[in-house]
Amino acid sequence: MSSHRRAVDASWAPHTVVTTETVDPHPVAALSALFDDGTPAIGPGDVLPPLWHWLALARWPRSSALGADGHPARGSFLPPVELPRRMFAGGEVVLHAPLTVGGTVRREARVESVTEKSGRTGRLVVVTVVTALYDEHDKLAIEERQDLIYRDAGPAAPSAAQPPDAAPARAPFTRTGEWAWDFATDPTLLMRFSAASANPHRIHYDWPYTTRVEGYPGLVVHGPLMTLALAEILRLEGHQGEVVRLRHRNRKPLFCGQRAELRRVEDTGSLTLGVFVADDEPRSTLTIDQEGAGHA
Repeated sequence: MSSHRRAVDASWAPHTVVTTETVDPHPVAALSALFDDGTPAIGPGDVLPPLWHWLALARWPRSSALGADGHPARGSFLPPVELPRRMFAGGEVVLHAPLTVGGTVRREARVESVTEKSGRTGRLVVVTVVTALYDEHDKLAIEERQDLIYRDAGPAAPSAAQPPDAAPARAPFTRTGEWAWDFATDPTLLMRFSAASANPHRIHYDWPYTTRVEGYPGLVVHGPLMTLALAEILRLEGHQGEVVRLRHRNRKPLFCGQRAELRRVEDTGSLTLGVFVADDEPRSTLTIDQEGAGHA
């Protein structure tokens, strides 16, 4: 580790948090309405599609528990990282058994590691959180790893920068080819996803904070929203097969109103999908392993 001042208070220690929760049908219905893509509605008693537990098990933090960026103040479950920018960098989800809407789960979550690094853009801290979800029969249903990255803020965006124009009202998905879909975002879509996923992070809805404090050029599309949109392509394409593992990575931010395409990436033997802007490298990727496809 370098000799610069530590970005994490050494007095903090990780601990396991155990909760019992209900697979809430309301945010599930909210995500179905947000996607508005003609796929079958998901309701009580139905099996959750892959990754939809991010919304079905989301819980709003108390107002008094929030930090300046809108996220819960650090220093309790998550370490007290002083760096202001927080990003959902990626992770892995292993599906052992289905979760049903309206069912009960036990969640066991802990911070597995906190790693300080020096990257191309300066200091950063990588926080890895591991979670296990057990169904009402105490059977392991989901094992998950999430990687969060904290960075220094960038310079304020130019004062001439303006919020994106309101996009015409339409569903966010439009087919452009085989395994290829246009994905449209606007401030309303981001606001609705923030509400459905209980995500109060200000970079997704507060233009002055996003551009002047954290230095982004515009509202940031949620990392989980990009990943869930990629997972939804499986349903839109009528893809068959039982998903057993999903590996996701967010490489670059996608900004509200940027034209994006979701399409298949022909780079491995697995089914990999990516979020692309023009001919750039993918902003986000999702790799899906299925039962019987040679994956453990």
